[in-house]
Amino acid sequence: MVDQRLILAPQTVKVSFAVEPVLIATDTLLLLSSFDNQSGFPDWVTRTRENLPPERKHLHELLVNGMKILDHEPQWQSFPEYIDYLAALDPEALRDKSIEWMCTPEKVESMGIEPLEKEKLLGDLDVFLNFHQGVHAYYQREYGKDHDEYVDVPLLTEIHALYNDPQRLQNMAVEHLRYMWDDVLEPEWRRTLPMLEESVRAFQQLDYSSLSALDAIRVVTGRDLTGMWADKLSAIRELVFVPSAHIGPYVRLFDVADQTVGYLMFGARLPAGARTYSPALSRSELLVRLSALADDTRLQILELLAQHEELCAQDIITMLDLSQSSASRHLRQLTATGYLIEQRRDVAKCYRMNLDRVEDTLQALQRFLTT
Repeated sequence: MVDQRLILAPQTVKVSFAVEPVLIATDTLLLLSSFDNQSGFPDWVTRTRENLPPERKHLHELLVNGMKILDHEPQWQSFPEYIDYLAALDPEALRDKSIEWMCTPEKVESMGIEPLEKEKLLGDLDVFLNFHQGVHAYYQREYGKDHDEYVDVPLLTEIHALYNDPQRLQNMAVEHLRYMWDDVLEPEWRRTLPMLEESVRAFQQLDYSSLSALDAIRVVTGRDLTGMWADKLSAIRELVFVPSAHIGPYVRLFDVADQTVGYLMFGARLPAGARTYSPALSRSELLVRLSALADDTRLQILELLAQHEELCAQDIITMLDLSQSSASRHLRQLTATGYLIEQRRDVAKCYRMNLDRVEDTLQALQRFLTT
């Protein structure tokens, strides 16, 4: 008997590549906060984060990580233009943009959290703190972000006070972003812009017309994000890839107002099969791959998986006597770099060695040294 059931083919998407100044600056500012305190980022990120003056570092955590003042819309032509937009906003409108996600059911109900009413959020510190306890518990449960072992109550208390003083909030935000652009971001932007433009030109030479969003991400980044982003990507009809000089092996999908368009940040590099050669991009990609191998614990993890077809995270923790936070950090970097393939077994994360990636890295190193 013929099986007559039909399987819906994945929706193809329009794929493009662009240098988006505001999204790239936004991504870099996020990388300089403790929100992205992972390993594997380029030296510039680590060095810049460490060299921020203590008072500036605190302000950065307060505004960028804690209050999420940054917009993810790409409609501005430059980051200074975006700062001017923030400066011209009504202070309460700026404040309301920062708290909107806490009041929106679609943003928080998937975390198992009730949205807050604006008046209750602003008027009751305990309600505000309890909400963030719930957010923290969700991330601990869902993503294992145990490097954040506690909710920073003093920081959240300071944030709550700023929400109730929107003029002060606006003044602090505009001053801090102008400082970060003038003293930190602009020189690096000018240095890396030619490399970003070169990456875009190289990817534009290839054809992506028959790919779904997940397939396009797999081709461009080498990452299989089926289990992680399938729901987020289901509505997307246009996917814009934005190269970054700082995101290392990781990727970031920006939430924008038009949910049919997705902006995905990825590490600037040359695509496989590109007809051009760039020493700067090749070196950047090699540094990402080799830095993942330049650690004894990560090499021990790879050695274990060379001996076992598959191991779950708890197996690796036990066999190498690692803390959960240390194991999570190392496994994230190895997975993001492509050396490990992650799969869920019920609620457990399990890993296999990606031998193709190992071989490809060896070949990339040989090409770089002999070209």
